[in-house]
Amino acid sequence: MAQWTSAVGAAQLARLLNSQQERPAGPGTRRPPAYRALADGVRLLVLEGRVPVAARLPAERELALSLSVSRTTVAAAYEALRAEGFLESRRGAGSWTAVPAGNPLPARGLEPLPPEALGSMIDLGCAALPAPEPWLTRAVQGALEELPPYAHTHGDYPAGLPALREMLAERYTARGIPTMPEQIMVTTGAMGAIDAICHLFAGRGERIAVESPSYANILQLMREAGARLVPVAMAEGLAGWDMDRWRQVLRDAAPRLAYVVADFHNPTGALADEDQRRRLVDAARSAGTVLIVDETMSELHLDEGLEMPRPVCGFDPAGSTVITVGSASKAFWAGMRIGWVRAAPDVIRSLVAARAYADLGTPVLEQLAVNWLLSTGGWEQAVDIRRTQARENRDALVTALRRELPGWEYDVPRGGLTLWVRTGGLSGSRLAEVGERVGVRVPSGPRFGVDGAFEGYVRLPFTVGGAVADEAATRLAAAARLVESGANGGTDSPRTFVA
Repeated sequence: MAQWTSAVGAAQLARLLNSQQERPAGPGTRRPPAYRALADGVRLLVLEGRVPVAARLPAERELALSLSVSRTTVAAAYEALRAEGFLESRRGAGSWTAVPAGNPLPARGLEPLPPEALGSMIDLGCAALPAPEPWLTRAVQGALEELPPYAHTHGDYPAGLPALREMLAERYTARGIPTMPEQIMVTTGAMGAIDAICHLFAGRGERIAVESPSYANILQLMREAGARLVPVAMAEGLAGWDMDRWRQVLRDAAPRLAYVVADFHNPTGALADEDQRRRLVDAARSAGTVLIVDETMSELHLDEGLEMPRPVCGFDPAGSTVITVGSASKAFWAGMRIGWVRAAPDVIRSLVAARAYADLGTPVLEQLAVNWLLSTGGWEQAVDIRRTQARENRDALVTALRRELPGWEYDVPRGGLTLWVRTGGLSGSRLAEVGERVGVRVPSGPRFGVDGAFEGYVRLPFTVGGAVADEAATRLAAAARLVESGANGGTDSPRTFVA
């Protein structure tokens, strides 16, 4: 009986391996043998989660042809991977990927670092800040005071608590977007909202256009839903969307859905201007594409005097093209798993009806806590705390990076929680792997792309400041030196990792 659960074709594996662009070797630098470089490349793909565990690899002859190397090179690479525990084989069943005994399975998203590892590891993997106290405690206390009437009901509110739906609708109306409670559904975080939208609009095999780069966890959610992702490259730096590319993709590929982050894009931090928003909505309407607009970062404007553009849904008065997703997770606290969808009433009714086969509803106590914050003014005060934290952390991290890694390139965003960094020609995957050894956890660029793009990037969130930001930059510089010297290759890979 075969031990593999999926398969990776020779052409696909070759494409992924070729995407691992390395910095040119300097004078006197010894390159590893071809088989060793191939084994390291496959190992990194497994550690990155871009090739899943228990995936059948192509036969030696097929891969050799696709890579234009000898079959002996592939055979030696496979043998090295077997010796290190990253490959298992059986006659008649082929060879499939594995992880060494004692190592956790690599995750393909951005999993939070286990609390027990926080003492020794600086976690730059998750773009989330601690709760803005005392507002979390006050919100929970306020929710408990309002809970008794709801405790006498069944507790299932598939569309969300009426009071919270009304409050969210009022907030959109105050932003110049007239909204009724019937246009709101409360969800379990933004991920729950986008998952529900994808299942409603895009069956398996449907095309979904996505920014390139884009938020890693959403990309993985869509892949696992069976979507065919169509990447649309972002403009350089913080310029936002490349509208010529968007018009071409929407016209030629005719995707059923498109997912965009207009406000402080994750990971680049770009802020789309009003003209870009208007033009994207017009292009999507013409193509029959529904836009999922992620607003989870919209309240995290960090620079004084920054005037925010109108919400994307403001350019879709009929409500036929734009579905907006919001969340308390980034602006308030990731542990507050409350998200919401704003859409046309008929879309909301369809989402609510489909929810009977998913999670039935969102926890009542957390909804009451968010409603308490929104209705008492606590939300604004908590978000002010969050903005101050993020601004101070951003400035501290940028200062430390300029000192420790002056060759790395980035544009400092005016809001959000993330810095998108070009690593001076170094492999982001190798930096992520070696970073684990020196005590800093950082997600590599390919997590945010499609088919191995962005190998020369890492994403750094504004989650640490002060002395911790200084130490994080020092450890990143140490990892960069190891990668540059080639010390990350061979069989001395870390025996523990968190993907």
